[in-house]
Order: sequence, then C-alpha cells, then structure tokens
Amino acid sequence: MDDDTDPRIVMWGPACEAVARLLSPYAEVVLHNVTEEHVLAVWNPVTPRTTGDRVLPGELPAAPVSSGKEVHGPWERLLPDGRRLSSVSAVLRDRDGTPSAVLCVHLDRTPFNQAAALLASFAAPAAAPRVEGSLEREWTRQVDQVIAFHTRDRGRPVERLDRDDRIAILSALHQAGVFARRGAVPVVAAALGTSRSTVYALLAELKDDERPTPTP
Repeated sequence: MDDDTDPRIVMWGPACEAVARLLSPYAEVVLHNVTEEHVLAVWNPVTPRTTGDRVLPGELPAAPVSSGKEVHGPWERLLPDGRRLSSVSAVLRDRDGTPSAVLCVHLDRTPFNQAAALLASFAAPAAAPRVEGSLEREWTRQVDQVIAFHTRDRGRPVERLDRDDRIAILSALHQAGVFARRGAVPVVAAALGTSRSTVYALLAELKDDERPTPTP
C-alpha cells in the first residue's frame, strides 16, 4: 500500500481480505467511513460499488456509537437483478473507543436459493411482490423489489432490459408513488444502470401516453 492509503484500510484491510477470500466468490466485504458515510474499500465486489461511493440505505447501524451492540444483522437485501443478499455489519473502534469504521459482509444467497429451488421444484412460482407499505421508510427497497420482479418475469438481467421493459418498470414505480419522493430519479437510474436523463425522457413518454386524447 502507498503512503496515501487510509490508515483504517491498513489496520482492517487484512481481516477484510481474509473474510472475502474465505467466502469468495459469493461474498462482498466493504469497509465504510462512519462519519462521512462512504466506501473506504471493497473486496470481491458483488454490488457495483467502488471506493468513495455512498453507503446503501440501512447499511450502517443507526447508532454506531452505542456500546451495547457492535454487530448488526443479518438482514436481507434484494438487488435489482433479483439476487438476494444476507448482510451483517460490525462497528470497528479505535483504541479510545471511538467508532473508526464499519465492516459489512454481503453474502450472495443465489447458490443456496438455487439448491432450495431444486429441492422444491414442485412449488408454485414466486408471486409479484405487493407494492405497498411505508414509502417513508422503505421506498428505496421498493424500487429494488419492483425491478427484481420485472427482471425475473422477463428472464433477463437488468442490463438487458429494453425500452418497453424500462417503461413498464417506471409505470409500476409511478403507480406506487415512488416518483413523489425527493431524489427518486437518481435512485431509479442507478438501479436500472442508466442515466438520469434517460429516466426523465422515459417518464415524459409515459406521461404523454397517459394523457387523455382530446375529443374532436
């Protein structure tokens, strides 16, 4: 490592790499900056993130300064391509007890789910997730759920969705009230792997299609 390497990476990096090697290729290990809430380093990326990116919603403990609970999780996260992750996070402290970083491990459950599906292949297919609940608390998770359902329904990953697929997804998110949330367009654009301008353009087309035809 060079002289510009963050000291937290120097201290905790070997442990992060060890966990990543043990669980490779199914687990991502992320070291977070607690105060600025961004990624310090990623080992074995499972999600499309890199150093400097913002943390995912709910990824950091709500109160890392609490001394009563240092390990949080596991909790489940649904990626836009339909994969399910089991995640756990641990608060790492310096010598005086101040939170120094947060280590997160995200385990891709796809191999386990595939094995379970094989054993229960007679079961009914998964139903569409109900787009409801508290948008105040979980609207970003709602975006992932809607996109994941559409990718499973069409049998192709998010990067292979065409224009009609994206319009259908935006329509479902619009009906769910997602675009009434501040900052919804950047979140949706990132989940779809497209630009904000593309999302705005597709939303404009969607609104034009929904506009009633004038009576002659």
